Amino acid sequence: MTTYRVGRVVTPDDVLENAWIQVEGEDIRAFGRRSEGMPADGKRPEDLGDVTVVPGFVDIHTHGGGGSTYSTTDPEEARKVAAFHGKHGTTTTLASLVTAPLDELVAQTDCLAELIADGVIAGVHLEGPFLSEARCGAHEPTLLRPPLKDDVTKVLSDAVKMVTIAPELENGLDAIRQVVDAGAVAALGHTDATYEQMVAGADAGATVATHLFNGMRPFHHRDPGPAGAALNDERLLLEVINDGMHLDPQVVRVALAAAGVNRIALITDAMEATGMPNGRYKIGSLEVDVKDGLATLAHGSHSIAGSTLTMDVAYRNAVKSGVSLVDASRMASTTPAQAFGWYDVGSIETGKRADLVLLDDEYAVQKVMRAGSWLD
Repeated sequence: MTTYRVGRVVTPDDVLENAWIQVEGEDIRAFGRRSEGMPADGKRPEDLGDVTVVPGFVDIHTHGGGGSTYSTTDPEEARKVAAFHGKHGTTTTLASLVTAPLDELVAQTDCLAELIADGVIAGVHLEGPFLSEARCGAHEPTLLRPPLKDDVTKVLSDAVKMVTIAPELENGLDAIRQVVDAGAVAALGHTDATYEQMVAGADAGATVATHLFNGMRPFHHRDPGPAGAALNDERLLLEVINDGMHLDPQVVRVALAAAGVNRIALITDAMEATGMPNGRYKIGSLEVDVKDGLATLAHGSHSIAGSTLTMDVAYRNAVKSGVSLVDASRMASTTPAQAFGWYDVGSIETGKRADLVLLDDEYAVQKVMRAGSWLD
């Protein structure tokens, strides 16, 4: 058991100044303000300096980073992605797979199941192939397909925790029900749906909107479409890529005003070029050019192709735009964790897993603890 002196601790409801936090094994044992007393456990507290301690980030949508990808059949490559994002504060994550032939998706999922068994990742997110060709983004359009029952059955497994589906596709609503019945989360995204079709997707059991505004028919004041439906429908968790490029910061403010912090999850949608120099990379089978942090398809539409965002930057962008530390932690950790039923992570509370991110005055990561152990 170790007690740490810190500058402040961000809890679900407050920021405790001049604080301490105690970790025993893999869990948070206690925390509080030093002015109210510290536990006398016979050991001298370890002073971590004037840092801000926030809960480990929970990223439910990430494809790669550090030059590696989750779209692989090499578990060591996948582990490199998790390790890279771990250094940026992500302690719980889904591994997102882009569109590929069904047999490849099954093989990639089987590979990632090894990481799930080892507790490295929390599950797999299939972002394709059941998407709209009109809003395919960085997904190979020739590999897209309607979510017919047998195909959905083929790619589902215990490892798959979320599947993105365009609800307007043939069998789309039945597929949503099939995913939910299998115990996974159905997400609505890469969609050209009408407002009504998006609502029908939520009626069928979908509970997430994949990267709000991106990969969706644009919002219009006479045709609110999928984005308008997502903002209005309280059943939907809204993924937000808060990198200042996918969404203008003022659009993020609109989403916050409309939906609130309990319905918004900050995500990265990061691809393998995250943390790497400018150059040409791949997302799935497609080539991507990265320049000054912006990833775009190298050929054809030149549309944005994933991101080079990390969760610490998404968090910092939120705080520097005026979001409180408490609310930023809800969006980066608590809200996504609760949406997936991961109640042992996502907030600093007694008895929860000791996933902690130490930030300096500029909200840059200093150290990361996962399950009571400091990451290298």
